[in-house]
Amino acid sequence: MKQRSIQREAAVKGKALHTGDDVTLTLKPAPAGHGIVFRRVDVYNNPEIRPHISLVSDLVRSTTLSSGHTKIHTVEHVLSALHGCGIDNVVIEMNASEPPILDGSAKPFVEAIREAVPVEQDAEREYYTLDAPVSVSRNNSSIVALPYDGLKISCTSTDDRGVHTQHLSLEIDPETFMEQIASARTFTIYEEIEELLKLGKIRGGSLENAVVLKGDKILSKEPLRFPDEFVRHKMLDIIGDIFLLGLPIKAHIIAMRPGHAVNSELTQALFERMEAAKKKPGKTATRPKVVDPSATSFTIGHILETIPHRYPFVMIDRILDFSGDDCLKAIKNVTINEPYFQGHFPGEPVMPGVLQIEAMAQAAGVMMLRKIDNRAKIAYFMSCDKVKFRRAVTPGDQLVIEVKLLKSRGNKIGVAEAVCKVDEKVVSSAELKFVIAEPGDAT
Repeated sequence: MKQRSIQREAAVKGKALHTGDDVTLTLKPAPAGHGIVFRRVDVYNNPEIRPHISLVSDLVRSTTLSSGHTKIHTVEHVLSALHGCGIDNVVIEMNASEPPILDGSAKPFVEAIREAVPVEQDAEREYYTLDAPVSVSRNNSSIVALPYDGLKISCTSTDDRGVHTQHLSLEIDPETFMEQIASARTFTIYEEIEELLKLGKIRGGSLENAVVLKGDKILSKEPLRFPDEFVRHKMLDIIGDIFLLGLPIKAHIIAMRPGHAVNSELTQALFERMEAAKKKPGKTATRPKVVDPSATSFTIGHILETIPHRYPFVMIDRILDFSGDDCLKAIKNVTINEPYFQGHFPGEPVMPGVLQIEAMAQAAGVMMLRKIDNRAKIAYFMSCDKVKFRRAVTPGDQLVIEVKLLKSRGNKIGVAEAVCKVDEKVVSSAELKFVIAEPGDAT
């Protein structure tokens, strides 16, 4: 089967469920092999997030992704629509941190995809085909994934009292998803609303975008769309959450009382199995390839595809400029949200010098890994020399990191000099040594 994107742009507008913000979400075409990318156009430098299980940071009544300081809340309905409709490559631009909730289902996103006209591309679609059972459980929830030639979901949804118990089993393909799953709306228990509000959730919630269960009564602006709408929405969430695997999957998923937390645990377990399979004899585990060695700058998405670091340890936000193979200029935006400021120091936040060195080391690593013959490798930081700290770096500063490669030996060992500047004044500097090696082999 071929990969698919969309022919033209399509947008939806509305209020976000949890933040309550007004937001416009625009779907844009992307080339084959590009994948799914969220782009925050309301944030400086338009940072990007490639949805993946490794970026999940919050699972309270939604799935939130974080990369550095950039977050995308409640991604499951958008991802479910893309997964269910068989879309592989698309850019999702948003001018806020959360997609609009709209009617509480994936139907508006499906309609946007249809408006944008899905198109086949030249490249073949890659699947993860499960080869053995995988199961996870969490409190009274459990999910099992079994080998299967296709995607099938069997799901049971119920509450603690068993009042709204529903069961459904479906083969999932684009036609079935659009007709049987996409329009099922999110729902909640009436007694949980106050606690969710205290947690800062559902600020944009209303009976227009959710069904509320109060005892045996159903509160809604319109009648149920299916007699078993609740279990269908649970399946909708599974389809979205499982897409964080990074590939569409072939498996039979059997879920009992699923939710975002246990969905995430299953996706993580599947991802670990998929990665382990790559390391079996006859297969080589590799890092993602550098996006474009000829690029003159890197966005955060490109950086994350080049180095293995993840939140909270990604210390560069953007590569502003490459000067040949030997020099680059990068930036690190320092905000009060940095986790280390809680203890360094309370009431007097200062960026630790060792993290400035780490930022220089990561920038130097990108410079080396950008070279074509260093794709799929890792830059291991070995030592630093001539380290100097000249002034404090505090929240609100923007570190400009300048790196120059002094020497390299066989594209394996490199030495670079680096400086960090704030407002064009040097705040720190060091000489760094690192080795380029295969993942898991720093010798």
